[in-house]
Amino acid sequence: MTGDAEPGSSTLGASGSDVSKRSRPVERIRADQAALADATEAAESPDPLVTGPAGDSTGVHVGVLQFAASLDAVQNLATITSLATDAVATIGAAPGGIVLVAPEAAMCDFGPTAFDLSGVAQRLGGPFVIGLGALAKRLGVTLVAGMFERPARQSRRVYNTLVVVGPDGELLASYRKIHLYDAFGYVESERLIPGPVEPVTFAVGDVRFGLMTCYDLRFPELAAALVDRGADALLVPAAWLAGPHKVDHWSTLLRARAIETTSYVVAAGQCGSHYSGTSSLLDPMGLTVATLADEPGAAVGVIDLRRLADVRKVNPTLKNRRRWTTASQ
Repeated sequence: MTGDAEPGSSTLGASGSDVSKRSRPVERIRADQAALADATEAAESPDPLVTGPAGDSTGVHVGVLQFAASLDAVQNLATITSLATDAVATIGAAPGGIVLVAPEAAMCDFGPTAFDLSGVAQRLGGPFVIGLGALAKRLGVTLVAGMFERPARQSRRVYNTLVVVGPDGELLASYRKIHLYDAFGYVESERLIPGPVEPVTFAVGDVRFGLMTCYDLRFPELAAALVDRGADALLVPAAWLAGPHKVDHWSTLLRARAIETTSYVVAAGQCGSHYSGTSSLLDPMGLTVATLADEPGAAVGVIDLRRLADVRKVNPTLKNRRRWTTASQ
């Protein structure tokens, strides 16, 4: 058993008993216990990240758009349009802004391993991003989606890129996937170029978001680097392949990234016969508060910075973290 128990657990209670054995005034002990109870109650209060309308909250609203992408970019954009429109209708008024997240490879699916991705890859100023921008502007939202980006030099390999377009229709940020999926018998590096090792964040209102793509989820150092750059929430578009234990890995890793960084996690996955679906919204305590199964759909919620601050106060792992050095440093 470790000492990292959640607030309100029996381990924390035992720790409280240990404190009472120290030579401290009874009044100070009682004050500390009251403060701990208040912090715990705040961190474990009803969660603001829930499916359905989010009431009067003025936080940044988020949504995951889950679907099975085809090899037709026009058709996929139409699907994104339908799901995004439904999500915005569900959210309603959102003075703090709305961020909707589509899966990895939302522009065009990976297809079979022999499928030439260079034939469908586009520039960041190409028709897919232009279409996303028009949709974001019409709905007044920020959209995040995965695409295959054509490199500057002719190549059969392409970038696996996330694009972020703002409510003005303009490109706000882009992130090229760092960690390529050369695992479980799949060799993604034969078709893709890894992006630069540079974490990417962007802000909507007072909330800063960090970008990760699918296999990146297995590398906690990227999540930590994003939080070091101020991320309050991690966005994880994915096309998480189906297979033995894969959904369990996906769900476990999402919770781990949320817990260890005390951040919201917003994960949008592809569904269908080849992928795991299970798009999810998690809070900074690692609670999965909304999950889709394996059918197309959307789930929405709201990110509340007050909730985030409460959790980070009662579970200050980011402040307590020590910096490691390696032999090469």
